[in-house]
Amino acid sequence: MTTTTATRTVDGLSVPAAGTWTIDKDHSKVEFVARHLMVTKVRGSFEDYAAEIVVGDDPTESSIDVTIQAASITTGADDRDAHLRSGDFLDVETFETLRFVSDTIERTDDGWVARGDLTIKDVTRPVDLRFDFLGAATDPWGNAKAGFEARTEIDREDFGLTWNVALESGGVLVSKTVKIEIDLQLGQA
Repeated sequence: MTTTTATRTVDGLSVPAAGTWTIDKDHSKVEFVARHLMVTKVRGSFEDYAAEIVVGDDPTESSIDVTIQAASITTGADDRDAHLRSGDFLDVETFETLRFVSDTIERTDDGWVARGDLTIKDVTRPVDLRFDFLGAATDPWGNAKAGFEARTEIDREDFGLTWNVALESGGVLVSKTVKIEIDLQLGQA
């Protein structure tokens, strides 16, 4: 069995080994949170996604390319999921994927940020995806694994997801702001 090195130190920071990393979907989640009736949270996830993360010798020269199958959205409620897949929201019959592609990776005082373009439906907007490198290890079979947490917030209306219902008490049925939370375990390709 060959053991690979999962981490290295660059400028005093522990970072993943340089190279191409892919998602271990059995140990990862792509989730989102929106407000319903302005008072409760609805959580959901996407079940089908892929990513290629290329870690550069200089970590700021790394790249992220994530593709999510829009029809894989799930919130635990069949009627709501069907509505989210419809033309009122993601229109999965016309727009099969969501995609994030990084332009730059930067070190910040409290972690890292991937600046790039998020495409939902036919709208592409710049998004800052803040992330933390949680560490890396070699599994019992000699495979390098790395853990990351990432998060961002978007205004769904910026991406053409404008369906809503005004409430008599004020506010709207579905919040404009959607939080995206990602937990990733990556394997070195």
